[in-house]
Amino acid sequence: MNPIKPTIKTELPPIILILVTFLSSFYFYARFPEQVPTHWNMAGQVDDYSPRAFAAFFFPALALFMYILFLILPHLDPRKERYAQFKRIYHIFKTLIVAMMALIYFIVGFSGLGYNISVSLWMPVLIGLLFIVMGNYLSKIKPNWFMGIRTPWTLSSEEVWNKTHRFGGKIFILGGLLMILEPLLPTNFQLAVFIITMVIILAGTVGYSLIAYLQEKKNK
Repeated sequence: MNPIKPTIKTELPPIILILVTFLSSFYFYARFPEQVPTHWNMAGQVDDYSPRAFAAFFFPALALFMYILFLILPHLDPRKERYAQFKRIYHIFKTLIVAMMALIYFIVGFSGLGYNISVSLWMPVLIGLLFIVMGNYLSKIKPNWFMGIRTPWTLSSEEVWNKTHRFGGKIFILGGLLMILEPLLPTNFQLAVFIITMVIILAGTVGYSLIAYLQEKKNK
């Protein structure tokens, strides 16, 4: 039995997004220069290039790979029966990741064609929005081996898992807001804010899971 129970309603949006990116890849390939800008520093200056074929086809292929991975992973999970308890959230995350990759692809693609798109503005905003949406749904994810905040302590206790994911949802939303505000800051501060945001998310969720686990042991 399929633990996530895909339907036309759940699969059509990501499939359409993947098809659109693949069809667009031929448009981009035909029009890209030999070397395409694919990385920017905090000041919005191009600091790395990729060959035309890589810039045109890599992201659509990666989006397809991620979509297939989302379909396969629940079958490999020893806790596959738990996916039925959050299958709607699982499908939302799957579509969200594919949509995010498609948006990044088009931003980088049209920038590579010479359109005046501020990649240094849009990338933090998109990542911030991703964190906010993920944070909103994080508390609804049930214990499993592939999705969510997986630490030795969340995987050892369902109570710790639930507490950590409720707390983590708030941290993700806070981190997302900081990411959205990042482009408004002076360039010299943007990297520091990005690093601080990542530290808050990682250290906050991991640290909280340990504290919750120790508290649970103490209460028992």
